[in-house]
Amino acid sequence: MAERRRRAGRWRGAEVAATAGISVQQVRNYLDLGVLPPVDRTPAGYRVFTDEHVRALAVLRRLAEGHGWARTRGIMVAVHRGDLAAALAALDAGHAELDRERASIRRVLGAFETVVTSPAAVLSAPRRGARIGAVADMVGARTSQLRLWEQRGLLRPVRERGTGYRVYDPAELRAAQVVALLRRGAYPFDIIAAVLDEMRTTGSAQRVHAELAKREQELHRRSLRRLRASAALHDYLRHRDPTLPD
Repeated sequence: MAERRRRAGRWRGAEVAATAGISVQQVRNYLDLGVLPPVDRTPAGYRVFTDEHVRALAVLRRLAEGHGWARTRGIMVAVHRGDLAAALAALDAGHAELDRERASIRRVLGAFETVVTSPAAVLSAPRRGARIGAVADMVGARTSQLRLWEQRGLLRPVRERGTGYRVYDPAELRAAQVVALLRRGAYPFDIIAAVLDEMRTTGSAQRVHAELAKREQELHRRSLRRLRASAALHDYLRHRDPTLPD
């Protein structure tokens, strides 16, 4: 009986739910949200599901894997209200986010290449730390630049008790050296901040480079998931409207 129904393109709610491993109530929730197409009802009031609902549920899962629930909901609601432009705009926004993230990772990786490969001088701060004038001389910058970098949150010198003078310990001296190096390479402050944050968290430029490379690989995987989602959505749209261009 169930097989004959499915061959005729008609499904029960429980059968639709089983294709995705979810509950019948969740299917009803999806209907209420508009992420599944509307259903007809029998004279007795029972919902009539079709192959289109099964396809929509499969696309919904693909989109959620690639884009997350919030964007998926917006895309599918737009599709089912006939607003293809809004659906495509939301999809494009998701791919644009990945492009920006990829560009940011590449820029930070490039900055780390500069830090790791540049023949930086070995700097040593006195045991009690170095004051701003000495640090400026060591890294080849002006004291006004060091103050600006501190205002931007890049440097974190402590204040000497009694005098209030800025004091840079070895870690902050190294940070000042990195900032000076990257600014000479015309890197923007947001990239430099990302470099310093990673170095303070991870401990070394080499380890940070490896961590960022891992993030780039994860970005590749996310991009592939979104590509699969886009292909599934395209097939679904063609099922709904065969006149759509390839």
